[in-house]
Amino acid sequence: MPAAQKRKHTDSGYSNDEDPVMQNPDSQAFGLGQTLSLLQKSNESAEGDAVASATASPITGCKETLNNADHGADDKRPSKKKRLNGEKIKYPVLTHVGSRLQSSIRITDLQNLLLYCLADGVAPQWISVKNTTRFRKAVVLMVPGLELGMFDGTVPLDDFQIDEQAKDTLVGDEVDTRAADFARWKDGLPAEDRSYQFNPRPLSRNDIPEPLQLLADIFPHAWPIRAPGDSKYNKVHSPLQAVLMTPLPKIKDKSVKGPKPPPIDKNHTPKRTPITTFISAVQELRDNEYPLHPALLPSESDKTILEETRKRAGQSSDDGWLDTRVQTLESGSVPEAEIQQGSMTAGRDILALDCEMCITEGGKSELTRISLVRWDGEVALDELVKPQLPVIDYLTRFSGITQEMLDPVTTSLADIQQRLLSIITPRTILVGHSLNSDLNALKLTHPFIVDTTFLYPHPRGPPLRASLKWLTQKYLGKEIQKGTTGHDSIEDARAVLELVKQKCEKGEQWGTSEASNESIFKRLSRHSPPGKPNSPGTGRTGAVVDWGSPERGLGAQATTAIGCSDDKGVANGISSVVNGDENVASIPGDGIDFTWARMRELEIYRGWCNRIPDPKNANESTAIQGESDSSSSGEKTLSNVISQTVLRIKEVYDSLPPCTLFIVYSGTGDPREVSRLQAMHKTFRDEYNSKKPWDDLTVKWSDTEEQALKKACERARDGCGFMCVK
Repeated sequence: MPAAQKRKHTDSGYSNDEDPVMQNPDSQAFGLGQTLSLLQKSNESAEGDAVASATASPITGCKETLNNADHGADDKRPSKKKRLNGEKIKYPVLTHVGSRLQSSIRITDLQNLLLYCLADGVAPQWISVKNTTRFRKAVVLMVPGLELGMFDGTVPLDDFQIDEQAKDTLVGDEVDTRAADFARWKDGLPAEDRSYQFNPRPLSRNDIPEPLQLLADIFPHAWPIRAPGDSKYNKVHSPLQAVLMTPLPKIKDKSVKGPKPPPIDKNHTPKRTPITTFISAVQELRDNEYPLHPALLPSESDKTILEETRKRAGQSSDDGWLDTRVQTLESGSVPEAEIQQGSMTAGRDILALDCEMCITEGGKSELTRISLVRWDGEVALDELVKPQLPVIDYLTRFSGITQEMLDPVTTSLADIQQRLLSIITPRTILVGHSLNSDLNALKLTHPFIVDTTFLYPHPRGPPLRASLKWLTQKYLGKEIQKGTTGHDSIEDARAVLELVKQKCEKGEQWGTSEASNESIFKRLSRHSPPGKPNSPGTGRTGAVVDWGSPERGLGAQATTAIGCSDDKGVANGISSVVNGDENVASIPGDGIDFTWARMRELEIYRGWCNRIPDPKNANESTAIQGESDSSSSGEKTLSNVISQTVLRIKEVYDSLPPCTLFIVYSGTGDPREVSRLQAMHKTFRDEYNSKKPWDDLTVKWSDTEEQALKKACERARDGCGFMCVK
């Protein structure tokens, strides 16, 4: 094993990129002070010893198969060698080392554990892994709907509750140490032991509800798992991508300052895409506060509502606003016979628009310069414009416009509007960077918009937006907006055009997260299993088993993808891909190395999900209909749905070959409150932006609702997970 991958034990809960030991590889994991501290801990109370012993138990296989099934304080270390097919081998082992973690582990930490066991990941700091070269396969199963609270009774399973008298019997010197630790966690921890809240909870049949007890036969611990998200903007990010997408290898170049060029993905195939693919849909424009053109709305009633909304917002014709002369969206279409094969413009007229503004009396932003550049770089329009009100700030530092430049100008906004109406046709596509601000300054609407802030989203997601200067440096390798004389609107418009052209040349995924990340299946395919030559075609294989048609989504890069309609099909599909299936040509004879799968019946029953991908249309979803097989016998309750789901997990475990890493994670916590509050906030924002009086708002958003959303988001990010080696 390379030295860089050797595990450095630490008593911290840092993640790999935060751990001071990882940041300073030359430091020792155990110093003198830490050694003395460990010796001192050995003399702590019996209860403390029991807890440490429990958390340090190996996470390997079903508990019944280990030397001491209870893993109490007197447990002996299991033998390093076990028999596999009659041959003694060093068996892979996972062990929680008993340190007090300072935070929940993340889904990305689970991904890193997987990569460490099967590929080139860095050794995790929160768990010890031995004999990594002996891992044959890995299965990661996502089961939304599971919660840690189910194990201690804070999430009641219908009428089943933990017997409080039975719980009292768990306290004593001879108690199973896992149950004692679990009871300590359940009853609340003293202030000095608060760090235990991030540690895994030992599982025992004695102290968890009956529907979950099969899990205690498979996994020694239940782990708090943190889903990805953004606390500042109250976002919960995808728990699927947190496992199935990995960062591209970083290229260190300290000589380059500013944004680094996009990583080179050798597996990325440029796909020439017409610009019409990137025209913004009406909802995207609405969400980003664009003034809407009437042609974007299909019915007359919708157009009437839009007209009333624009009147309230001061965007009607009475306020000096104009709509370009486009009657319908179809009028912008170009007959196929007129489109040159492979054309990026698809026969459309492309105009890059950029404006400069100033601040006038009352704090209003008014137009001072407009520039239009055609697809070939020719300047179609470049005019200075006289503001209507007296200027109080020329914003020269940004625009380069001075009082001396504007004093002799007589061209008004109305003049520019008429010029634009003569230039812009139904076949015109306007492109720009944050074009909504330019259209607001022009008091103009147009239905065909391409915005580079949508084509090249900010790495941390909306509402953040990358600047044009940053995008130009990163993707074009050019510097714009240099010096102290302000921006040049023609230079900015041409930079926008180059970014759009590059997007059309390289395809839809260029400039998105896909450009800086890659599928985990691609990454694993570059690493061959032990004993095989590391050459093309010998890398690890991957599979996705999910409801619907997973081959159209994140499973597109996998060796094989199995679509299912229920959890029984998922369990059978996992067994098929892991062990091999001669009836499926895409599955190798010895089975798949890494499998990601998802069971959904529990989340559907709990109302966490009510739509699934449409099997006939990859871009649509359909309402969930019918009953799953979990209700085939008796009345359908949360208890029997959980029992059925846990039974499916046990079936998956039983079907796995030896030396398989098995990880189950919930993804997120309950997302319903976040969805409800986010819908409320959107309604409030739409009504408020339409200048509707406060008393007439159907939804009022205050700090109370904002704090409720923040708390709901934090709760929704709290999930759980389980792991073991078969």
